[in-house]
Amino acid sequence: MIEHKEHFHGSDLEKIEKIYGIKKEDITSFSANVNPLGISYKLRNELASHIDAITSYPDREYTSLRKCIGDYVHTDYSNILVGNGSTELISLVIQITKPKKALIVGPTYSEYEHEVALEGGRSHYFRLKESDNFNLNVDELKEALTPDIDLLVICNPNNPTSSQITRSTMRTILDTCKEKGIFVMVDETYVEFSENADEITSIPLTEFYNNLIILRGISKFFAAPGLRLGYAICGSHRLLKEIDSRKNPWTINSLAAIAGEIMFKDNEYIEDTRNLISSERKRICGILSGLDTVKFYQPNANFILVRILKDDVTSEDLFDAAIKKGLMIRDCSTFPFLDNKYIRFCFMNPEDNDALLKVLTEHLK
Repeated sequence: MIEHKEHFHGSDLEKIEKIYGIKKEDITSFSANVNPLGISYKLRNELASHIDAITSYPDREYTSLRKCIGDYVHTDYSNILVGNGSTELISLVIQITKPKKALIVGPTYSEYEHEVALEGGRSHYFRLKESDNFNLNVDELKEALTPDIDLLVICNPNNPTSSQITRSTMRTILDTCKEKGIFVMVDETYVEFSENADEITSIPLTEFYNNLIILRGISKFFAAPGLRLGYAICGSHRLLKEIDSRKNPWTINSLAAIAGEIMFKDNEYIEDTRNLISSERKRICGILSGLDTVKFYQPNANFILVRILKDDVTSEDLFDAAIKKGLMIRDCSTFPFLDNKYIRFCFMNPEDNDALLKVLTEHLK
């Protein structure tokens, strides 16, 4: 198991406040990868009017919410299960599949490895190479998918590389896994930020593959991590039933369930988000391409991975310089296969992005 160093997560604002003496309210987090527009417009206007919902239990089946999610992701609601954030669902999937050996495409989110270890399994990484700009080499992955592997974990688009896999490529991977009896868990936390999300999401493949489950949530795209609402899409109703039987009842409170229904129907907010992220992604890539002291990797999510080419500057240096200005980026030296020459930051509002770019360019001249 790879050892992960102590680091600041996007939610660790209290730690930052204590160490740097900066009020957390004054910190702009480029590390949390959360939609800069804040919560859904409709949610802000409507949720308070539903306050009386907390006087009764939610529908144990969350039927209305699941139907709303089904409309949003274009699949039958019977293929959907909701949970207390995608974190709960990741944990439940691994508890049920009980992989003795998991293959994780990385560098990526550390929680997958952690959950596998809790179930007594071992995790191995299929390494995304810098020489490939952290894009997946499918042929090499297929060779690494040996019959002793029980579970393949893919984050798509991937965190922190912001690289992605097309649905046609995913189908090739699933075919290989099907032949070898390997279950596949795909985390699509960031897919809604992708320029061509409809061509990237693997949700349509759940109709053809019963060895596939897809996880999503509302923390990032809908800027609502505090609501703790996640959902899984899977074509195997047997597996969904087993996951549901392991869950505690009513893990999603009444207001979170109502909030989900409101958010998934807020088309203006969804379109505004996609337009903002798309325009800022292109603009920032254009600015970074003019610097010879960094290399960036084509981003597909709402964040970008940057490699520092200047010898006397490290990721710790840039983190420190940015946080002193109230701007929090991600020092990526804690990710497997990355070192202290990598940072990650998400795309915020233009004025915030400009403030961060000013700090970074001053230290990368």
